[in-house]
Amino acid sequence: MIFANPEILFALLLLPVVVLFYFWSRHGRQSARERFARANKLEGLAQSYSRTGRVTKYVLFLLALVFIILAAARPQWGTHAVMLKREGLDIMVILDTSASMDAEDMKPSRLEKAKQEIRGIVERLSGDRIGLVLFAGNSFIHCPLTLDYSAFNIFMDVVYSDIIPTQGTAIGDAIKSALTAFDQKQRKYKVIILMTDGEDHDTEPIAAAELAREQGVRIFTIGIGSVRGEPIPIKNRRGEVLGYKKDEDGSIVMTRLDESTLQQIADITGGVYFRATAGEIELDRIYDEILGMEKKELEGKLMTQYEDRFQYPLVVGVVLLIIEFLISDKKLVLRNGRRLA
Repeated sequence: MIFANPEILFALLLLPVVVLFYFWSRHGRQSARERFARANKLEGLAQSYSRTGRVTKYVLFLLALVFIILAAARPQWGTHAVMLKREGLDIMVILDTSASMDAEDMKPSRLEKAKQEIRGIVERLSGDRIGLVLFAGNSFIHCPLTLDYSAFNIFMDVVYSDIIPTQGTAIGDAIKSALTAFDQKQRKYKVIILMTDGEDHDTEPIAAAELAREQGVRIFTIGIGSVRGEPIPIKNRRGEVLGYKKDEDGSIVMTRLDESTLQQIADITGGVYFRATAGEIELDRIYDEILGMEKKELEGKLMTQYEDRFQYPLVVGVVLLIIEFLISDKKLVLRNGRRLA
């Protein structure tokens, strides 16, 4: 026999406290009675009181409490085999780590906001495999498709803006890298979530989106940043801003969200474009879209499951409480005047 909630059994350690409380309260009642009347008077007043009945009621109450605690701990014995099936999608997240993602039009920065949104997506998933592609001037698979969300979050913890030395925004190359992570034999169950400010540097993202459509992949795009533009800060190792990125003419470079490209990528593949918001309502909308998609069986395992048997101690506990309620602590009085304990 095992218990599904063994921690509840610690409540049994409180039973000695309950017993001590009983004797303490009994002593208190006795002292109060003695202060109220003399001993010879108490004997006459207590003729209808049954000490045996009172003790019996208390013992039954304690036993009922023991069985109810055992029931709450969910005792289990006996087993049966169950086939556990997991259904879901394969989701590759593409994250822009280029220098423009250090812009601070979304606090604390575009990149940190994107990482926060990715964690929000992971929290909503159940049964879906998820992987991660990072890109700047080139791209690579940072985390392969996995059902281990904790491991995925560990990979997320080591993402920073200069993780890829080659700077740029190669959206087209990143989409192609993500496509290689999917099962090429399947024409559905595949999703890409692209998070970027959208400023591509001549890597043909539209052509890459058309390739994704041919392989049955839907791309949802999330634009990070503002369309009005924001300077790109230059920071030291302590995160302090030393200045802002400038072009060859000495003018401050402004990075702007390119919504047009992201909208086209989503439209081509049957996905949806969203702009990142402080309230992150776009995450719920993406999850609703994913929830409505056809899912595949990702995993099936034959598991041994124990049978719950909490009903037995629960019934015993309830029956004992009923008996305790029915028992009186008063002596029975017969018609001839005799009393029975």
